[in-house]
Amino acid sequence: MRLNDLDERIVHALAEDARRSYADIGATVGLSAPAVKRRVDRLRAEGAITGFTVRVDPAALGWETEGFIEIYCRSNTSPEAIERGLKRYPEIASASTITGEADAIVQVFASDMRHFERVLERIAGEPFVERTKSVLVLSPLLRRFSSGSPA
Repeated sequence: MRLNDLDERIVHALAEDARRSYADIGATVGLSAPAVKRRVDRLRAEGAITGFTVRVDPAALGWETEGFIEIYCRSNTSPEAIERGLKRYPEIASASTITGEADAIVQVFASDMRHFERVLERIAGEPFVERTKSVLVLSPLLRRFSSGSPA
């Protein structure tokens, strides 16, 4: 499904703050609150909106260290096998297959350097992993959580 401009603006407003009222969103996009609710309900029913969530600063949960791990897999490793192998790591915030030399990249949050090192060692020990390459984040410069193009 491709969102039209109005639906995209509603989704963008919700992505910025999912607790905004339908009336507030309506004032922004030029619709009544009931019209916004109907559109949100339709977008949920059609699967364009998959849910609502809360964003928490990882440091507030004790996750002070962030890094990325490139994973180089053994031959014939499927994306499904990578996903199955990584699902059990609560430290992994995201995982994606990628182009280039590495097969996948994962974003990891850990309590400290030693914790990050232990996670890295466990991932490197997975049967589908041939080798890894990691980098640590010094300062996150920009994080966007909204969906769609900026309104």
